[in-house]
Amino acid sequence: MSRLHVLQHLEREGPGLFVQLAEEKGFSVWTYRLDLGDSLPELCNGDLLLVLGGPMGIRDIGNPNFPWIRKEIALIREALNKDIGVVGICLGAQLLAYATGGDVEVLKEGISRQPLAEIGWHDVSSDGLGKKNRLATLLGKPFPVLHWHADRILLPTTAELIASSYRCKEQLFQIGSLAYGIQFHVEIDNDMVNRWINEDMEFISSALGRDGQSILRRQQQEYCNKTLEARLVFLNTLFDLLI
Repeated sequence: MSRLHVLQHLEREGPGLFVQLAEEKGFSVWTYRLDLGDSLPELCNGDLLLVLGGPMGIRDIGNPNFPWIRKEIALIREALNKDIGVVGICLGAQLLAYATGGDVEVLKEGISRQPLAEIGWHDVSSDGLGKKNRLATLLGKPFPVLHWHADRILLPTTAELIASSYRCKEQLFQIGSLAYGIQFHVEIDNDMVNRWINEDMEFISSALGRDGQSILRRQQQEYCNKTLEARLVFLNTLFDLLI
């Protein structure tokens, strides 16, 4: 049986919808809690590697609180060299970009150029980018997704940009034929996001102000269930491109 190896960096950011779809497609799901000291997996032909999100980042390379970041980047490079499919979500997308020659910088507001995180449900789209593949087709019209990040990715020269948002250009990209970076969160469910809203108040307030949690709860009620079918189609398409 093929395996989906999930690299998880904190308890509240799990694989969400990826588990359901992976099991439907015949994968066994193996989760590695790097924050709890789990070792990294050994990769074999037929495996897939899913790298999840977290509040740490590229600037934490060398931070003794996150000793696994360098090893994780090396594992991503190993997967690419072995033609093993890789999906990076949020932090995972940043690590994928960095592993292939890219970097990150603080996301800034357009006019003032002051640091400002992108948080909440906002559209992404491939419109105008000229990329022609199945994911780009799905995102040809604006599609609301959840954003939860304070950095933007500086793509390596080998990356192909597939979709952008109004605030952040680098939302979905492809490297080679078997690696995809996704800055937004398409994997989430209601329970997961409600926990983020409850536990990440300081981060939310920094971008949305004192009413940020209420704003996000209203958005979550409006968009999460309404977009579920489209998000499942997106993830199914992504799996089909990788296997």
